[in-house]
Amino acid sequence: MTDYEAPSGATDAVLKPSDPVPEDAREVKGIEFDNYAGRGITVQELVGGMASMGFQATAVGEAVRIINDMRAWRGEEGEKTTIFLGYTSNLISSGLRETLRYLVQHKHVSAIVTTAGGVEEDFIKCLAPTYLGAFSTPGAGLRAKGMNRIGNLVVPNSNYCAFEDWVVPILDKMLEEQEASKGTEEELHWTPSKVIHRLGKEINDERSVYYWAWKNDIPVFCPALTDGSLGDMLYFHTFKASPLQLRIDMVEDIRRIHTISVRAKRAGMIILGGGLVKHHIANACLMRNGAESAVYINTAQEFDGSDAGARPDEAVSWGKIKSDADSVKVYAEATVVFPLIVAATFAQASSS
Repeated sequence: MTDYEAPSGATDAVLKPSDPVPEDAREVKGIEFDNYAGRGITVQELVGGMASMGFQATAVGEAVRIINDMRAWRGEEGEKTTIFLGYTSNLISSGLRETLRYLVQHKHVSAIVTTAGGVEEDFIKCLAPTYLGAFSTPGAGLRAKGMNRIGNLVVPNSNYCAFEDWVVPILDKMLEEQEASKGTEEELHWTPSKVIHRLGKEINDERSVYYWAWKNDIPVFCPALTDGSLGDMLYFHTFKASPLQLRIDMVEDIRRIHTISVRAKRAGMIILGGGLVKHHIANACLMRNGAESAVYINTAQEFDGSDAGARPDEAVSWGKIKSDADSVKVYAEATVVFPLIVAATFAQASSS
């Protein structure tokens, strides 16, 4: 080798020959906005173009494809995919609530799992507004003013006082009905889903997610019903109603959600966020040896071993998602991407 020749080791490393590219390989392409000059680009065209961009844009495109497949599937007798929708409470606090309400109003989902905050914040918003704030607003100053911060949202504490004024008389009536039914053939056993169903009926407000869940008979499961303001109200009610007490049965609800899963001809999961809502749906799908399709949208990472950050493949190992299922995890904050996904799926003009 002379000083004018590159080292053979370096050339071999840098210019290593490639194997033939598989025939089904997809080329990376972005959106050519010039193609839409003069008429504008539709949401479906935008998301369709994102599918070949790579990174999380491709994940969004995959989520749209999987959800549209969920919606299009029909069984031998015309059965549809049983779609489980899960979301955390912060998303009801945010403006994503209106997107979630749309899905329930138009019967696009079969069952819902959420947290206590995901229930109560919907009703609270019917009673008084939540406001935009800032992530940087100091908590001590807000506390002194009776303001509660959820990220960059602010909820006046008076909203929770209004919630107490609204919900306690309903709890009183529910307790009366419970006690009056004792010893009868139709003895009343309240469950979290029955409580939410009743509150949805009582709110009588079309802005409410759970009004439409009541009206369309879509069950809403909340295994952590006491973990929020609603739990506070139930706590205070035990003193008000003493020595009587409202009884809420968890076992009847776990049987109900598992039965929905077991009887589903095909199951799909759409889960926004992690934690309890993610696992409760996945565990229900375990009862049928896994869901056929799944879309996760959250920002959690898997390195700490939490279920919140786990990718769909981990659920495959547990039998919660089928080994041949169609699934994707979108690493994104749901308020950014889920309206796009809904616009390109459920909200299309041809949606049934």
